[in-house]
Amino acid sequence: MENRLIKLRKFMNEHKLECMLIQKPENRHYFSGFSGSAGILLISNHSNLLLTDFRYIEQATMQAAQYEIVRYHTVGKTLTEMINKLGVFQIGFESDFVTYDGHQELINNLHSVNLVPVQLDALRMVKDENEIASIKKAVEIADNAFSRIVSFIKPGMTEQEVALELEYYMRKFGAEKPAFDTIMASGRRGALPHGRASEKIIELGDFVTMDFGAVYQGYHSDITRTICMGKATAKQKEIYKIVLAAQLAGVQAVAPGKIGKDVDTVSRNIIIDAGFGEFFGHGLGHGLGLNIHEEPRLSPANIHTVLLRNMIVTVEPGIYLPDWGGVRIEDTVLVSDEGCQILTASSKQLIELY
Repeated sequence: MENRLIKLRKFMNEHKLECMLIQKPENRHYFSGFSGSAGILLISNHSNLLLTDFRYIEQATMQAAQYEIVRYHTVGKTLTEMINKLGVFQIGFESDFVTYDGHQELINNLHSVNLVPVQLDALRMVKDENEIASIKKAVEIADNAFSRIVSFIKPGMTEQEVALELEYYMRKFGAEKPAFDTIMASGRRGALPHGRASEKIIELGDFVTMDFGAVYQGYHSDITRTICMGKATAKQKEIYKIVLAAQLAGVQAVAPGKIGKDVDTVSRNIIIDAGFGEFFGHGLGHGLGLNIHEEPRLSPANIHTVLLRNMIVTVEPGIYLPDWGGVRIEDTVLVSDEGCQILTASSKQLIELY
């Protein structure tokens, strides 16, 4: 935690901020350890304050050992009192999180300060050892749940039944909750990149795309596998082979010093060269951590962010054919000195269930 605060204070000095006001749950957790749902951090060059209500005083005291815990009854009043006590003028706030109404409320409560819009998410891109350990555990939980599903799923089940079993086993293996609404898209619904589990019955011959993840100690994992119910057709094998080649090339391209767009291009060109470029319409991957979608992005739009050691990203190309279905294959990977370490252990060879 001390290193995170040092990093934040360096950011504050670079932006000429005397104090940082943090409300975004992920950033609040990252810079304090506090995981409650209500709280504000006030961090100056010399003080760490955590403002919260009666429900979380004990939790905050246990989780945020480096903070002075301040109980509030009325947020605005206590916030004003604490800022006056700190004697600060230049205060940063999270412009990508605070709503318009929230900003107006800050202005109304804090008359004599200058509120400076900043964004802090980039400070979370490089993971420390504790974060990496938590994400690895979240990945392991998802892998174990996938192993269970491969022996569970049968034609005649609904997508929702399979998703429920998947989520149950993630919880059973130690997850706090699913990382996001489980995607379970079978048959023609596989053409929906974010096709959430529905009442559709899974049929013999269907491709089934499963995109899911677990949360462990606040940290997320993300995996996608596409399996076939029965023997795959020649076209299914062709599409799967192309996506797998693109995915393997994308993983191979991940390395320190690479730019997100360049990694995306390596993978995307394989799909384009195979004649399916128009059916791969999303970015290759994204960072993850305390949130399921974080920086950096592996996408055509990311021409600036350079990959660094200990960043964690997904690599997830796909092909989605309207009125036919789709294939996506995704791993969570850790950027390492050698290139990257694949954290996801589940097999990527085409699984045909008879």
